[in-house]
Amino acid sequence: MSVSLVVASMATLYTALAEIAVATGATQIQLTWVIDGYTLALACLVLPAGAIGDRYGRRKVMLIGLGVFSAASCVPLVLTDPGWLIAARAVAGVGAALVMPSTLSIMTAEFPESKNQGVALWAAVAGTSAALGILAAGAIMSVMSWQFIFVGFAGIGLVLFAAGFALPESYDPAHAKIDVHGAIWAAVTVGALVWATIEAPLRGWLDPLVLVLFAVAAGSAAIFVMVERRADHPLLQLQLFTNRSFGSGAVSVTLQFFLILGIYILVVQFLQLILGYDPLPSAYALVPMFAPVILAAFPAVWLAEKLGLRTVFLVGFLAIGAGLLVISRLDLSSGYVDVLWPFLIVSVGTGLVAAPGTLAIVDNTPMAKQGVAAAVNDVTREVGAALGIALSGSLLAAGYSAQLTPMLPNLPEPVRGPVSDSLAAALAVTDRLGPAAQPLADIARSAFLHGFSQAATVMAWASLAAAVILGIWAPGPTRRDTGTAIGASETSASKISAG
Repeated sequence: MSVSLVVASMATLYTALAEIAVATGATQIQLTWVIDGYTLALACLVLPAGAIGDRYGRRKVMLIGLGVFSAASCVPLVLTDPGWLIAARAVAGVGAALVMPSTLSIMTAEFPESKNQGVALWAAVAGTSAALGILAAGAIMSVMSWQFIFVGFAGIGLVLFAAGFALPESYDPAHAKIDVHGAIWAAVTVGALVWATIEAPLRGWLDPLVLVLFAVAAGSAAIFVMVERRADHPLLQLQLFTNRSFGSGAVSVTLQFFLILGIYILVVQFLQLILGYDPLPSAYALVPMFAPVILAAFPAVWLAEKLGLRTVFLVGFLAIGAGLLVISRLDLSSGYVDVLWPFLIVSVGTGLVAAPGTLAIVDNTPMAKQGVAAAVNDVTREVGAALGIALSGSLLAAGYSAQLTPMLPNLPEPVRGPVSDSLAAALAVTDRLGPAAQPLADIARSAFLHGFSQAATVMAWASLAAAVILGIWAPGPTRRDTGTAIGASETSASKISAG
């Protein structure tokens, strides 16, 4: 329930942005940071938070995180200035960073005999909670104001805070020192990378700030590697990535969320702008699309044990790529069913790779370092999601602009700006102008679909490339005497721990 709250909070406010803008006077850039301030704080701090949980107690850290998250969620109830709202969301992201790795590490460290089932359940919940958050927000917004979303955040967080005291404490019995320098450089690396991918769609990929942030990310990553190689108690044991199961699992999780979040943003806009769904019906329309993620999670773990990661990753990413190629062919005549069935294929593929990818990470990490393993899983998720959203958004905007730019000189001066901004702005203008503006609305929709097709096609080929790479790199099934099919976890983890 805690991981569901944290993940749902990432996407819930998408439904409320329009009302927040009206109520608070927030600009488009401020609205972007209402969403991304939370994501940036979470991504920066989740790896150090996992190490802190291992050292001082995972339950304790999770409870502190829930307390911080709940307190920060109360701020918008009394302070509605955009600056305060952004700050409150960033602080909530700090709390979420403390919660996120603790949820998985408590399950894997305290219930080792049920690790596979626990990871499958965790992955299914984490993979579907964004849709649940949008659905809940749509229901709230249909009867109450946007501030009641934060009432829900705070209330659920406090209930889970109280319930968390029933858990046993869980920690690394060695009580290893925290690698402060590694934590700082990890936070700088992830923060700069995520910040760059957030700003790129707004400013352009060649904007000086974006280039500087990417350079900072690359430089700090190099420093982080040097620091970790020399540390007595490194934040992240880099030799873990030489384990094919761990390495391919981490890459798989990154690519999963790169693809699913990238296409998710596109499909939500298709439902609302092309099919004309309101926010709540569009949320309901997404629910069946995510059911296969849950249904496939438990069989996927069993298949990975029997067939190896290689086969599961190959089939899963091929399915995602095939579904995305079909989605890229949607047009103005397409209906809900035309969106539903290829997205179900994408969801089946996601369900096949989600739990095995996460299990490959935690199963090949020393048991005492499960907080760090969970944090690696969470960092790869956040970075993949940020890159997917940024790339799909940029491709969509570029395709839309490329189609409309030659036509703008022929449009009346007052409508050029809104039409060139986005399809949502163009449709708002054409709705005010009435039936005479219907041809303009159709042109704008066609331009949107051009960008939509470009973005979905790129994501599809990225998935097919991932299938080939992971189909070669990831390990196949192993013999009974050398370990499990997920990877010879006890052998690998114990060697690293001993080393």
